[in-house]
Amino acid sequence: MHDPVTQRPSRKWRGAWMEDVRTVPEETAVAITCNGTSQAVMMATPADLEDFAIGFALTEGLIENPAEIERIEIVPLDLGIEARLWVIEARADALQRRRRRMAGPVGCGLCGIESLVEAMRPVARVAERGWITPNEIVEAMAGLRPLQALNAATRAVHAAAFWQRGRGITTIREDVGRHNALDKLAGALAREGVPSSGALLLTSRRSVEMIQKSARIGAEIVVAVSAPTALAIRAAEEAGITLVGVARADGFEVFTHTHRIVDCAEVEALQQKAVPA
Repeated sequence: MHDPVTQRPSRKWRGAWMEDVRTVPEETAVAITCNGTSQAVMMATPADLEDFAIGFALTEGLIENPAEIERIEIVPLDLGIEARLWVIEARADALQRRRRRMAGPVGCGLCGIESLVEAMRPVARVAERGWITPNEIVEAMAGLRPLQALNAATRAVHAAAFWQRGRGITTIREDVGRHNALDKLAGALAREGVPSSGALLLTSRRSVEMIQKSARIGAEIVVAVSAPTALAIRAAEEAGITLVGVARADGFEVFTHTHRIVDCAEVEALQQKAVPA
């Protein structure tokens, strides 16, 4: 199997030239197939590829739930890697009817889509259940960087993580592609059976396709270090997602559904409400 990182020589300037070695992330073509039919080819970090295949299938609507997958094969090839999904017959027939191809470079989540209707598909509506405090947002984002092992080695990959009250960050995935990192997280959560109530933490910007994927996961709170696009804000509003951006050590901005951000005075009332009588 391909290694997720490699070392390459570099020539560094720090007031004078010096020879150095830099750890860099690998980038590999990963073909996702369902019952032998190609669904996508994405450039990705060759790690957690079963999570990637499951998460991609879920967030792109190729399957409705992981139970529709009968088996997964990760097959290294000369030109890349195939992630082969074998799904139940009913799902395979549906995919044949709506087969679509995607092929794009890192960071491109919409390349190759054959229809504008498909690109601008309606977002799923998330459940009305979660909440988070300002301090929890700041603490969660501060706790993200120490868990980014690949980024610590390379300074070149994105992360997507899942946070739950009382547990902190439970799952994290990294990839050179921000969409891939989120798909890997979606697949990991689906395999672990972790409830979706909590917050997604992202190190990347939020464009509309990131919100579409978050909605498919069922995440009601999405927090990122950067600002979202206007279209992402409109999609989050439609999906019922609380969209938090520009999350730094000194604070953050909330763009949609601000009612899920509660102050300390409200926490006790919410906790009492959650306890059955």
